[in-house]
Amino acid sequence: MEAHEENPMKPAEPQPEHEWLQKLVGAWTLESQEMADSCPPPGAWTENGRSLGGLWVLLEGQGEMPGGSPGSTLMTLGYDPQKGRYVGSWVGSMMTYLWVYDGAREGNVLTLDSEGPSLDGDGKMARYRDVVELVSDDLRTLTSHVLGEDGEWQKFMTARYRRT
Repeated sequence: MEAHEENPMKPAEPQPEHEWLQKLVGAWTLESQEMADSCPPPGAWTENGRSLGGLWVLLEGQGEMPGGSPGSTLMTLGYDPQKGRYVGSWVGSMMTYLWVYDGAREGNVLTLDSEGPSLDGDGKMARYRDVVELVSDDLRTLTSHVLGEDGEWQKFMTARYRRT
């Protein structure tokens, strides 16, 4: 192997982009939520963020869904230096779809694009955008948008999480 070739077996070293994601590690509680439909009451949803080798952050959520049934979610976030993009996924116990993220960060705002089933339930796919903002070390927001037929992003949810 030549000196300039990267050893594929050598563990990856966290980059500044990975270090920024580590700010999501810890225990979080839903403080407030605005949704087009009903939503869980504040405090009824918690998330625990943990690091996977300093390269990935896993945000595991659990709590009460609208209507009182239990729900769980798992968001994975990382950074792919080869693509120069943030990457990740989201799954939830309330649906069978695997959401795959591709995004970019500007300051303390991480914008993640995805495609998934339309909110209309018409069997069509739609484009989505989740925006994670670190307002402070102890407060973050998640705002979700769907791309409308008019080509404009329409907000349908904002959640505020406080570190506990």
